[in-house]
Amino acid sequence: MTVKRVKLAIVGGNRGASFMNALHALADRIDLTAACDLNELVLNRWKEIFPGIRTYHDYSRMLEDPSIDAVFVISPMHLHARHAIEALNAGKHALSEVIAVQSDEEARELIETVERTGLKYMMSENYCFSRSNLMVEQMAMQGSFGEITHVEGGYIHDLRHLIHHPDGSLTWRGQLHKNYNGVNYPTHSIGPVARWIGLNRPGGDKLRSISAQVSESRALREYFAEHYGKDHPAAGEGYWSQGDSAVATLKTEKGVLITLRVDWTSVRPHNKTHYMLQGTKGAYLSGRHPQEEDLVWLKDRSPANPDDGSERWEALTRYAGEYEHPKWRKWGHLAAGTKHGGGDFLVLEEFISAIQEDRAPHVDVYDAVAWSSVFYLSMASVKAGGMPIRIPDYRTESVPAE
Repeated sequence: MTVKRVKLAIVGGNRGASFMNALHALADRIDLTAACDLNELVLNRWKEIFPGIRTYHDYSRMLEDPSIDAVFVISPMHLHARHAIEALNAGKHALSEVIAVQSDEEARELIETVERTGLKYMMSENYCFSRSNLMVEQMAMQGSFGEITHVEGGYIHDLRHLIHHPDGSLTWRGQLHKNYNGVNYPTHSIGPVARWIGLNRPGGDKLRSISAQVSESRALREYFAEHYGKDHPAAGEGYWSQGDSAVATLKTEKGVLITLRVDWTSVRPHNKTHYMLQGTKGAYLSGRHPQEEDLVWLKDRSPANPDDGSERWEALTRYAGEYEHPKWRKWGHLAAGTKHGGGDFLVLEEFISAIQEDRAPHVDVYDAVAWSSVFYLSMASVKAGGMPIRIPDYRTESVPAE
């Protein structure tokens, strides 16, 4: 049986270059048809690599192209919801970079559009697709950890150099820190752990409430003072709404505690992964940097310390033969050559497969809005002094956008 190739377009060509290896690895299933960006130099780079690609400065014009099947939305974060909704309304499937939405209004409009059009929508949360996170998901779904009581996710990555342009003016990331105060980039933190506890899955769990706190802003002020002088506005008190570290605690309907942390401005090496799972029969700790292994402990399975019989962590990879995720078994040889632990390949492959197989994607619109809602609900909690805020069940409470 011949599977129809997917004609894919990209909006946001600069960030899109990060997916170049993934696009090449899927060249037998994808025709990269068009790219849209405001920067002509960016578009020229795409044309050099894909000579037959059509390029656009105007997104609405690109969406008029009837040959395009799907759009990969990789534009600045505040445009994700609008660009995805416009693509769906133009009859194109949509794969959106994170986060998916920045407000309750956007969340409900996105859901309504997906439900009305019947097209495929997926959020490109690549951290869900790393080898370790997929393996832990398999173990959790098979009950290896027993009843899960607490999970933790963190995105701790010094990105101060991406906050500003060379002249000191702010990029969209800088504007995010200037104007918002909460867990401003949550899906890398919550996505994998949400999969582990079966959020939004049949017979699974649902988010119930969130409470958030944010530290003072110190790192960015010192950074701008060092690079642009103490008289630069960004070096002054009160310029940044967002603090350096933001932490949120969430509770689910089944009583699972979720702890999230986001910090992309503090001075430190990158914590490539920062995840934890605690269950009644086992636990998991991710390696925090390339020199550390991912660790797991399973009751009645993990070997005891030979010196005193106490419990002892062991490498997660010991269980790869038993718990390797089917996706990694099938695609790991290609995924391993792409960024974010193979996630960049696997999110794109999953989206293309959902279209070709006419099924729901691994991260659907209800996942996308639930995980993204941490953005605006955490800000409401911070504004209320850390008071718990109810999290809507968007699968049952969504209403048509007015």
